[in-house]
Amino acid sequence: MASKTGTYVYGVVPADVEVADDARGVGDPPSKVTVVRHGDIGALVSDVAVDRPLGGPDDLAAHQHLLDATAAEVPVLPFRFGAVLASAEAVTEELLTAHHDDFVDALEQLEERAEFMVKGRYVERAVLKEVLDETPEAAELRENIKKQPEEASRAARIQLGEIVNQAIAAKREADTQALFEALQPLSDFIVVREPSHELDAAHLAILVERERQDELQEAVDEFAGDHEGRIEMRVRGPLAPWDFVATPKQEG
Repeated sequence: MASKTGTYVYGVVPADVEVADDARGVGDPPSKVTVVRHGDIGALVSDVAVDRPLGGPDDLAAHQHLLDATAAEVPVLPFRFGAVLASAEAVTEELLTAHHDDFVDALEQLEERAEFMVKGRYVERAVLKEVLDETPEAAELRENIKKQPEEASRAARIQLGEIVNQAIAAKREADTQALFEALQPLSDFIVVREPSHELDAAHLAILVERERQDELQEAVDEFAGDHEGRIEMRVRGPLAPWDFVATPKQEG
C-alpha cells in the first residue's frame, strides 16, 4: 500500500531563488527540495510521508541545515520544524496567497542579512576564583568544607553552591550587557537568549548584514581579548533568522 504524502514546508524565500539539484530535506531517504512559487515569493518544500514518524535527529538536522545554508545566500523566513500541508496546491492557496504581502515585507527587511549566534562561556577555574576572591562568605565556607568529612559538610556545600550560582548569575548579567553594547553598533536587532549551561557568560543572537560578518568577528575577538583567560567566545553563523521572524505554522 502506497504511503500517503503531504508537502513539508521549510520556509519562504524570494520567487527567483533556485534550489540546487542535490538539495535534500527531511525523510528517509532524504527528500528532494523544490520551490513552490506564487507572485514575488516561493516556499521551499519537499514531499513527505504523513503516515510515518517525523521528528528524529536526522530530520531536525536536515531542516536546520537547509535553512541555514539558504540564509548564507538569500533572505529566508524559516518555518519551525514540522510544518506540513496537504499538497503543493495547499501551500500556494493557504500559505503563499494568504500571506503574500506580509511575506514580501518581511523578506525585504531581511535582505542581505543573516542571524549569527554569539556565545561566551566562563573558564571555570577563573570564574570560581573571582567568586571566592570577591565573596568572603564563600571563601570561608570553602575553607571550612576542606576541614570536614564529606557527610558533615553537606549543608555547607549546598550553601556554597547557591552562593556561587548567584554570583555567576550576576556576572552573567553584567557580561551579557557588556557584550550587547559591544555588538550594538553592528545591528539594532539583538536578542538575549537564555543560558544553556551554568557557566554561560553570554548568549546573544544578532541579525547582521552578511557583508559585515568580518566586523562582527572582530568585535567578538576584541571582547574575548578583554576577557582573556576568563571567557571563551565563539560565533556561529550565518544562520536562518530563527530569533527574528514569526511565521505561521501550518499542519495538514
